[in-house]
This record gives sequence, structure tokens and C-alpha cells, in this order.
Amino acid sequence: MKLKAAILQVMGRDEMKRACDALDIDGADMRSVESMGEALAKAKRAKPKALIDILSETQVKEVAELVGVDPTGRKKALINRLLNPDHVTEDDTSDKARAAKSRRSYGVQEEPSRTQPAAIGEGSAQYVHLVEAVQRPEAGLQDQFQTRRPPKTYRYDSSLDPALSWDEQPVRELSEWLIGLIARTGTEGEKTVFAEPQEWKGGGVRVASLAEAAQRLQSLSQPFLNWAGKAERQEIRVPTVPLFVHERHSTKAILDGIRHRKAQGQTFDLFGGGGMEIHEKLEAYEHKGPWQNRMILGDSLQVMNSLLEFEGMGGQVQMVYIDPPYGVQYGSNFQPFVRNRKVSAADDQDLTREPEMVKAYRDTWELGLHSYLAFLRDRVLLARNLVADTGSIFVQISDANLHYVRAILDEIFGPQNFVACINYKTMMPLESGRIESVVDYICWYARDKTRMKYRNLYVEKKVGAGSEFVFADNPDGTYRRLTREEVDDFDETAANNAVFKRSDLTSSGYTKSCIFPIDFDGGTFETSGGKSWRTTRDGVNRLKAKNRLFALGGRLYYKLYLRDFGFTSRTNQWADTIENTGRLYVVQTTAAVIERCMLMCTDPGDLVLDPTCGSGTTAYVAERWARRWITVDASRVPLALARQRLLTATFPYYELKSPSAGPSGGFVYKRKQNRKGAEVGGLVPHITLKSTANDEPPAMEVLVDRPEEISGVTRVAGPFVVEATIAPAQMIDAEDGEGPASGQESASHIDRMTEVLRQSKTLRLPGNRELVLSSIRRTADAEYLHAEATDGGHRAAVVFGPADGAISSSLVYEAGREAHYLKYDRLYFFGFAIEPGARTLIEDEKKLRLPAAYVAVTPDVAMSDLLKTTRASEIFSITGLPDVVARPARRKGPAGEVLHEVKLKGLDLFDPSTRQTESIDGADVPCWMLDTDYDGLCFRASQVFFPKTAAWDNLQRSLRAEFDPSVWEHLAGTTSEPFLLGKRRRIAVKVIDERGNELLRVLDVSA
Repeated sequence: MKLKAAILQVMGRDEMKRACDALDIDGADMRSVESMGEALAKAKRAKPKALIDILSETQVKEVAELVGVDPTGRKKALINRLLNPDHVTEDDTSDKARAAKSRRSYGVQEEPSRTQPAAIGEGSAQYVHLVEAVQRPEAGLQDQFQTRRPPKTYRYDSSLDPALSWDEQPVRELSEWLIGLIARTGTEGEKTVFAEPQEWKGGGVRVASLAEAAQRLQSLSQPFLNWAGKAERQEIRVPTVPLFVHERHSTKAILDGIRHRKAQGQTFDLFGGGGMEIHEKLEAYEHKGPWQNRMILGDSLQVMNSLLEFEGMGGQVQMVYIDPPYGVQYGSNFQPFVRNRKVSAADDQDLTREPEMVKAYRDTWELGLHSYLAFLRDRVLLARNLVADTGSIFVQISDANLHYVRAILDEIFGPQNFVACINYKTMMPLESGRIESVVDYICWYARDKTRMKYRNLYVEKKVGAGSEFVFADNPDGTYRRLTREEVDDFDETAANNAVFKRSDLTSSGYTKSCIFPIDFDGGTFETSGGKSWRTTRDGVNRLKAKNRLFALGGRLYYKLYLRDFGFTSRTNQWADTIENTGRLYVVQTTAAVIERCMLMCTDPGDLVLDPTCGSGTTAYVAERWARRWITVDASRVPLALARQRLLTATFPYYELKSPSAGPSGGFVYKRKQNRKGAEVGGLVPHITLKSTANDEPPAMEVLVDRPEEISGVTRVAGPFVVEATIAPAQMIDAEDGEGPASGQESASHIDRMTEVLRQSKTLRLPGNRELVLSSIRRTADAEYLHAEATDGGHRAAVVFGPADGAISSSLVYEAGREAHYLKYDRLYFFGFAIEPGARTLIEDEKKLRLPAAYVAVTPDVAMSDLLKTTRASEIFSITGLPDVVARPARRKGPAGEVLHEVKLKGLDLFDPSTRQTESIDGADVPCWMLDTDYDGLCFRASQVFFPKTAAWDNLQRSLRAEFDPSVWEHLAGTTSEPFLLGKRRRIAVKVIDERGNELLRVLDVSA
């Protein structure tokens, strides 16, 4: 259909009337749609461009569908696409347009190219996933984001114990109901009873046939793993929380900005943000944009539920890799410090006070193993809902709890979907005098084993001593057995001889056409026992002609040469996985282990989820092999380590089949041989008895771990974001924190906080000093002040921040004014997070007119009595504030522009007892980041620094010719590289301290 005809077909009476009036169309009856339509169709001045502007966005989408144009995107982009079908505009958000812009932005050619990757610069590149995803709101919009969804309830299948002790089980009614259905079927017939699916009144069970009812009843009598509280816990209720984007990262943007001294706005697209307008960002979860890999802080249970309920990602994950705590011992489960891997299970000083991760470790196991099993089952259940029908889940575990994990996976995925239990070597024996455990295990289950995606992994055949390849051809056509010397030097022997092993020529089955005598080498050979040969008479003759048969011990064999296919399928025993390189994280998994799992069940572009991030090994491996990834952790420390690992990583550039399609188009594989004739490429011919006997070309096997690599190109990680389920440091929930506490929930929070402060009166100060408050009590008539106390003879007012947000500037101002009016001597703000502006105001005694301090509260105080061993002196502490200076740089930009630089002096720590400020040197922080054009919504890391580390060394070596050595000195120091200020002239500095806490400072830079 032509464009104008489609527009007229979509137009209603009102739109046609406006068009006729605007274009001065004569002779049309304004009361008749048909008359107006005919007049507009005939009028030459009624061109599509003039008509389409009158339509609404919905109507323009209808027009696009009628003419066969992609209907996605906003009205302006749609109109441009309809009027200029071959031109892609910058505001076009269609799939096709996004793909074209992504290719153009990253330097990807429109036609497949085998030589030029997506370039960052000379000799470096990154992959771009041309896939769209639901966009999440940015952290700065949390106040305005109004979408709320109820908690989601997930029900478990009811189970009975093996003895069918009906009276002792809460599911007796279910069993009796099923028996009743079966009994009714015997008298009424299946068609009558199951005319409609039958549902149990207890909920969660629905059967549609007699066979299904019998199967369900039978399953109730199967043995199952039981633990305290399982029978009573038939369902879980998970909060449905949105995910907010806190940070956007791109190694490409960092390098590009430094190389060309670009303002951040010029590299905005490199962060993968989609370029949505502010009103579209407020409508998050309603729009799609470019895919970004994702690192998420939060309870994995809530995160997975959010992916399911807010983003509709059920059935979209191809692989889930879970590395849960191996047990209930604290020290083996997580690492509390960024730079220190030593963890003690008995030392509370190692306990990180983060609500997201405390719930996952140590005292979360109130009932020990029982709680641990409930924790794991919940997460496996939600993971199953995310896995695609062709997907797989891998759970890594030690032998201590292997049997429990198998039982849980059997229960959730079904024993019929068990694929393999892989054991891999983790250490050498210590020669303790007893049998030692040197392996860990990976339990592999499929969502549906009959449909699972599987890519075979091959390893070179084990040859030499102990192998079956002990024969070789002689020049005269006869054969011989290898000597001991030849076996010992097998590589040389195989390179110079046609080495083979025997393969039985007799089939395991019976085929009538393959039963006949074979005359060979002076003898006659026949099959016995009802078996036949593996090929026909003609096939045998071809094998003879090719010298593929030999007789041994009165039997006839086929010669299987090592060169036919020098590889064999990898089994479930991996003995070559001991990692010799240093670890970043206390429980870091060897990359090779996850790599093999990933290659067996995914293709480039597939989505991988790891709800147990650790040091980010799964994300790292997924990035290496061009898989999309989401990784989740409940602690900030592993995310800090993973962020560093990915930002500074380098990867091989594997050639893409179709660069215009991105990684999802697959890798290029080629056949290659070295000088000795060994197969070293990704395509290897597999010569078999069948192909030889039938004179067919051999099948080409793909070795998925050997794609074609483009040399001389350094690939870096693609753009990724850091998200969280919890309130960010710079945000606040206005409903909870912008005024006097109201409502039962807020009042309960303040009462609880007052009681906690009364029991834990000690504030930790720099230098291991303490300040003790006394006479703590609730205030009676104050509006913003929640409690009061005595501080060394001084009256102190206390304000508690919201339970799920940050302390705002307005709260600080109003509380300061009230405290001054009521003549308090000091003012303390206790909170889980604080806005940068609020923190600055607290430091300004002149504006508040009394000394004030911000006291960080360990968030686990909101977790009831789970932390039974929490030391009172560790609940409250004074946190640092980044001390930074922004100044003009000596160097000028490429066009003579004024450049700026930022110096991190350190972290300021305020001591309210002495009213003095102490400082931690900037070189002693693990990481700090710079946003050179901060918009208040999301932190975009223009430069990232890892002081006193060699984190950037890999990139430095790879890109030595492209950057001055001083660049890498800056990125490992406390002074930024010179940069061009953005249009907002506002910068933000985020410091990551030793415990992974994020401390943000925002500076407005004057002209």
C-alpha cells in the first residue's frame, strides 16, 4: 500500500477535517468521511508529509504497519522513517535503526567484513550486541518513579514422605483429593471427570487427565529431601522491586575520551544508555533500548523476581551459573575487604554490614543447614522460571553438600532433566596421610533435556603410553606394533607414521544386507551371534582398496587412524583446572571451569545469568565469548572487584560471521594445520568408517573453543551498567524522609532505631576511638528531631534517616533549624545513605548554626535479631567524605580548549568529640571514579582510577603505541587525566572504600 493511501485509511473524521481546513481543500462535504477522503486523495498539495503530522503517534504506528515499515519508536522517528525509508535519523529508535546506529557508532561496516572489527582506535575493539532490552529507571529518578507492583507469590509442589504418613503430613487433603478423582474416573469416566481441568481447593495443583492425577499422586510417594520448616513453607512471597541504574561504564568511552579530549556528551552513546528523553526515562520499563550488560547489587531472590515481573524475562536466559556458599561457614562465603582476601569465620571485624548480603550469609542460617537449604531452593526455583526451554542451570558445590544440592535440583527441575555431575580438580593433595578431597562439583540440569542446546567440547585424544594407538602402517602396506621407544616419543612417531588403533568391524545390531563372508589376507571372516558387519559388501570392498582393514587374532578390524579425528568428546571429569594465577576473591572460581560450561550450552549473543557474582568470573567469561550477561551479588565488595576486572580486561577479537549482525551472527571457524599436519583450527574433518566405506566427504566438526582470531586487535569489555534494588547514596524516598515521620511503618522504624541506639551507644571514630552517648530518649514535641541524648555533658539532638532511602538536604536543613531553635548543642544524623548535598550541608556549621555529624548505620540493624553476635561498637560509625579539588589543567585541548583535572586528596573523617577532621590519603583508596558531566541521574564513569595497583597493565601493554605512559600513571594515581568540561559544568567523584562502600561528592565548576 502506498503511503498516502495508508494515511487516509487511518485518518478519522476529525483528522480529515483538520487536513482539509489546513490545506484549503475545496468541494469536500465536511460531514462525510468518504467525501473528505476522496478530496484529499485527489489533491496534489495533500502530500504525505502534510497529512502525517496531523496523526497521533498510535495512528502513525498503524500507517507504518500498513506500508510494511518497522512500527517501533516515537512519533518523530516513525515519521522520518516513513518519509525517508533509506535514511536513519539520530532519534530513530526502531530495531533496524538502532542496529544501524550501533554499527555506525562503533565503526562496524554495513557489509560483512573479515578484516575490520568494531574499532575503538588503531588496533583495539569491542563487540556490540544488537539486541534490545527493557530500559530501567536511573537512580536519580527514584523519587519520581511511581510504578509499584505487589509481591509475587511462588508455590512449591507439595510432597509427602516415603512412608505416606498421611496423618502427619499437611498435604493429606491433596492426596485424598487425587485419590477421589481417580475413584470418580472409575465410575463416571475420564471424559466426564476431566471435562475441565480440576483444581485443588488448596491451590497450586491443577490436573487435566487421569494420567496426570495418577502421576501427581505417585510423585507424592517418592523419597524427597526434608528439613525443618519445609512442610510448612508451601510458598514464598517475594517483594517486586524495580531496579535502578546507578552507574554506566564503558572502557571504550574512557579511552576515547582520554585520547581525543572529548566532552562526555560526545561519547554518550558509548555508554549504551539509549539516549532517551527525560519523559521516556520516567516511563521506564515501558520502552526498549540498546542492550547493556548488567551488574546488580541486591538480594538475588528479589533481583530475579524483578527480572521476571518488571521486565518479563521469563524463559529468556540460556544459562544460569550459581556458585552458592558451600556451607554455613562465614569465612568461606564472602570477602569483606577489596584488597584483603583473608577472612575469619570467628572475627566480627570481618563482617560487612550490608543488608543485601548479611541475609545471604552467616547468621542468616538461623537453623543452620535447614535455613541454607531453604535459601538455595528459593533461588533455584526463580532461576528455573528465567531459564529458556533450551537452557541449562549449573550449580557449583563441594562434596559437603553435593547430595543436598542434587536433591533440590531434582525437586525443582525434575530428575529427568539431570544432564551431568561434573567434577573438577581444585588443588593438589597435601599428603596429609589420609585420603584427600581435591575436587569440587558442578550439577548440570536442563530446563527441558529433550530440547536443550548442547555444543560438544572436544579435547585431543590421549595418546602414548596406555592408549590404544599402538599400530602403524609399513611402507609395503603391512602393519606393525609400535616399539616402546616409539610409544615414549609418541609425538614424533605420530608425525612420521600412519598410527592407528583397531576398531571392531562388527556391528552391535543386525542388518540383513550386511551379513556376508569377507575374504581378506588369505582368510575368510564371518559374523556370529546374530550380528552383522558395519557396512555393505561394496563398502567392505572400498575399505580393502584403501588399506583400511587388518586381521588380528582371528578377527577382522577397521583401521582407525589418529589423523582421522584426533579429538574425543570431553567427559565429566576435569583434571586440568587447578588455577596457578593469583585470585582477586576468596572464593573465586577458575575461569576455565565456567568457560567450558558456557561453551557447551550457549552461542554468541545468548544471555547468561549469575546470581552469585563473586569476583565476576562468569561475567568475565561471558564477555570473552561474546555472550550477554547479568551478574548479581548481595555485597558491594565483589561488585567492586568485578567492576575493576571487567573495565581493565583485554580479550581476543574473534572474527564474526556477520559484523553487521553482531555476535549473535556467530564466529568464523576455519580449518588450519600446522607444519606437522596437526589440526589447529576450529573446523576439523571427522573421517569415519561410514564416510570411508561410502566414499563420502567427511563431516566437519566445529571446535567451539577455537574460533578464528584476528591478530593485532585488542578487544575490551563492552558497555555495562551497575544497578541496585536498594536506594542509592544520592536518592531519597520523599514519602519516608521529607518531613516528620508519619504512618505506622515510619514510627516503627524510628522506635526501633531509638532502641538500637539506646542499646548500642557507641560511635566508632577514626583511630579506633569511640564516643559514647547517654540518656537517650525520644523527643516529645519536635517535628523533625526524633531523639535526644547527652554527649559528654552536651545536649545532642538525633535524627534518623528513612529505612529505605537517603537523608535529604531538606531534612538536614529543617532539622538543623529546629535543633538551633530548641537550643541543642550538637546534632547527629543517623542513616543508611545520604545525598551529596545533604552531606555538604552537614559539614557547613555556619549554615546549620551548630556542629553536626553524619553517622553511618550498619544496615543489618533492620534485619530483626538475625545478627545475634553483632558487636554494639560496630553498629554506628562516622564515614568519610571525599576531599577533591577541581582545577584548570596546564595542558590545552586539541583546539586550544581549556581542560580541567581533578585531584583526590583523600577521605575526610570528622570526629565529633574533638570537632576535628582527619584524613585518609587518596592513594590508599581501592578505587575512585570521575564523571565529567554529572546529570544527577546516573553516574557515567569518564575516568576510573585504581591507585597503587597494576590493574590497567594489560591495556597499557596492548595499547602502548597509542597512549603516552603518563595516561596510565594517572589512572593508577590520584590526579585525573585532563578533560573537557561538559555543558553542565558539574563533575562528580565517587570513591570506593575498602569495604566497597560508595562515597559521592558533586562539584560545580565555575567558568
